[in-house]
Amino acid sequence: MRSWLRRAPSSAQEPPPARAPSTPDGGPETGDDRGGHALRAPSRLHAFNRYEIKYLVPTGDVPALRERFAARMDRDSHGGDTGYGVWSVYYDTAGLRFYWEKIEGLKFRRKLRVRHYGEASTVTDDSIVHVEIKQRVNRVTQKRRVALPYHLARDLCDRRQLIEHVPEQRPFLDEVLELLCGLDLRPVAMTGYQREAFVGRDSDLGLRVTLDHRVRGRDRDFHLGADAENRLIVPPKYSVLEIKANERVPYWLTDLAARTNLSIVRMSKYCQSVEAFGHAPRSLFHVPDDADGATAGSPVKSEV
Repeated sequence: MRSWLRRAPSSAQEPPPARAPSTPDGGPETGDDRGGHALRAPSRLHAFNRYEIKYLVPTGDVPALRERFAARMDRDSHGGDTGYGVWSVYYDTAGLRFYWEKIEGLKFRRKLRVRHYGEASTVTDDSIVHVEIKQRVNRVTQKRRVALPYHLARDLCDRRQLIEHVPEQRPFLDEVLELLCGLDLRPVAMTGYQREAFVGRDSDLGLRVTLDHRVRGRDRDFHLGADAENRLIVPPKYSVLEIKANERVPYWLTDLAARTNLSIVRMSKYCQSVEAFGHAPRSLFHVPDDADGATAGSPVKSEV
């Protein structure tokens, strides 16, 4: 193992420059947990760029929007009619560096997370999860991730051990370890929600629209399968709508957003969780707990 993996971490150290995404050429992903769009990736190492637009939608408007999306798009085959759970553990510094980079709107920023698609209650050491670096470069969102059994993901991210890998995964794993060791990252927040996903067809190939409901989080008990309580971190009367496109958002979708008076928001689920638990002052972009959403602080069970 390289010497920088053994040195004492320093929070003052700058992260290394981002590497260009590696080209995957491995076999198909395996494992019993196939919930979620991530398993459409061509190999265990996956990278992509896209534009993302986010809206906050009153839950009362969701049925009409769902009907419009279904008329022009296909449902994600992994989610069926009810969608699937998405659970993520986010890593940050003691000073919440990644959080503040988002709040301050840095043109280049990164964050590290471990993500599970499916029921949280079913997570075992052998469940397939994704270790992911999500970064923003100007207006473009870039993701690089590797699919691993959960016990290996914990060896990598919590124990900072270089795990067994194929050669194509090494640059990505090195970058994950450089972030973890160089910035002394640790689990800071967890988020979970129920996701409905639609994918574009015909001329809209590459388009993806998601509706995230019951957005929850916690600031402790970071094992993905823990029988722990979560809090609603977005008022229950709202769902989060995200539009994700490789190059452009089609006119019919921007027109729909305009006609339904949807407003773009800069809300981050990670930042929302940090602020909801009082680890940072609530920013201008925090979704307020208004009268109708006053129950957002009440505990709910972690099952989806």
